[in-house]
Parts: sequence; structure tokens; C-alpha cells
Amino acid sequence: MSVSLKDVEKIADLARLYIPEEEKEEYTRQLNIILEYMKQLNKVDTSNVEPLSHPFELTNVFRDDDVQPSLPVDEALRNAPEKSGNYFKVPKVINK
Repeated sequence: MSVSLKDVEKIADLARLYIPEEEKEEYTRQLNIILEYMKQLNKVDTSNVEPLSHPFELTNVFRDDDVQPSLPVDEALRNAPEKSGNYFKVPKVINK
């Protein structure tokens, strides 16, 4: 499969890209080089390779969800610039 000048124009249109006329030939050439490389990759035997959802094997490390005492209100509000009773006071950001 190769890319034609018309294909490059269609791809640019779908991607909402403007490509000057003098650059379209170069993009066509570059895309064809990429497709040739993909043909080489298709020749690699991957029959014994297990499909991956991610290139690295990652595992989440979860901690036990133990109930612990929370921070006392006075200590939590100690550095608050403004407070109202047992709550942080912040500027209003939503208008009616």
C-alpha cells in the first residue's frame, strides 16, 4: 500500500490541516517511507509473543484501609487565612 498525493490531501482535510502545495509531495514521500518501514515490522515473527495492554508490567500497590483518628479541627484550621466556625472560609467563585 502506498500513499498518493490525493491521500495526503484527504488526510490533511480530515485533520483540518493546511499543507502548502509545495510541501504535499514531501509529505507523500515521507508517509510512503513510514509505510515501507511498517512492512518490515510486519515480517517479524510475533507468534509466541503475548499481547500487551501496556508496555510495562505494572501492579497497583494498595495499602490496607484502616480506620485512623483524623486531624483535630483546631490543628487543621491552624494555618487557614480565614475561617468561619469549624470551616475554611474561601472567596465566592460561583454567582447565581
